[in-house]
Amino acid sequence: MDAESLLLSLELASGSGQGLSPDRRASLLTSLLLVKRDYRYSRVLFWGRILGLVTDYYIAQGLIEDQLAPRKTLYSLNCMEWSLLPPATEEMVEQTSVVKGRFMGDPSHEYEHVDLQKVNDGDKVFEEEIVVRIKEETRLVSIIDQIDKAVAVIPRGALFKTPFGPVHVNRTFEGLSMSEAKKLSSYFHFREPVELKNKTLLEKADLDPSLDFMDSLENDIPKGNSLLLRGHWICPQAKAVGHAPTIFLCKWNQGPGWEMVVWCESLRVGLPQGPIQVSAHSKQSVNVYRQKEGLSSMCFWRQEVSQCLF
Repeated sequence: MDAESLLLSLELASGSGQGLSPDRRASLLTSLLLVKRDYRYSRVLFWGRILGLVTDYYIAQGLIEDQLAPRKTLYSLNCMEWSLLPPATEEMVEQTSVVKGRFMGDPSHEYEHVDLQKVNDGDKVFEEEIVVRIKEETRLVSIIDQIDKAVAVIPRGALFKTPFGPVHVNRTFEGLSMSEAKKLSSYFHFREPVELKNKTLLEKADLDPSLDFMDSLENDIPKGNSLLLRGHWICPQAKAVGHAPTIFLCKWNQGPGWEMVVWCESLRVGLPQGPIQVSAHSKQSVNVYRQKEGLSSMCFWRQEVSQCLF
């Protein structure tokens, strides 16, 4: 959200039920303009809010004239005083990947993680427990960077690239048409291109170098086992289009992640551990299967309506 149109943008984004109080809005509107002046940014964007147990983090990003240049990230706990965050590094992302759970809301808070390292003592090799301390500020930097790389998008035409290289805001851009807004090819990842560099000259022949200089969303492959598209579940192994499939989201006691199973009439797509054997879409049947297979949690989906049973 651009700081200059912050109030309108917040109204448009409040449909999800998450919003800001009037005093927070007034504080943001004033303080972000001061940030733009003091740091001499070309634009200041209100990135969003990360909820914490004690207090929330309010995130803003500053951009210079070149819109694709590395963005400066700031955070605030009261929407008035802003602190600059350091740029994210691969070491930060790897270090904070072991931290799970909610943010505390205290940048100085330290998470403790026990890491096992092999130590050589002569001919003997044994494992030693080392306590690694990770500051929440470092985790905050890592999370913001990962979210930006994954889901920060911008419509085609909102930015244009000059022949000299810098990327600027397109002042004549008035939004996408209804037909263009429905296409994934009309949206780009708001970051330096990665996949575009791997395209052949033939694939780049139809691209406008002044507009199509970022990675398009149409080539993205969603991570996970299943995808909900227009009310239908589409899986890599099979397609259950036109039916009302039931989705079981299972968490195994032995594993850290969730696995997804599709049940649609006679069609079964099983987990790596084997196909699911559930004959009825009832809570009792699912509960029996959960206890039998040693699942710690199990959720039940049907079409676009979801309800957690356990």
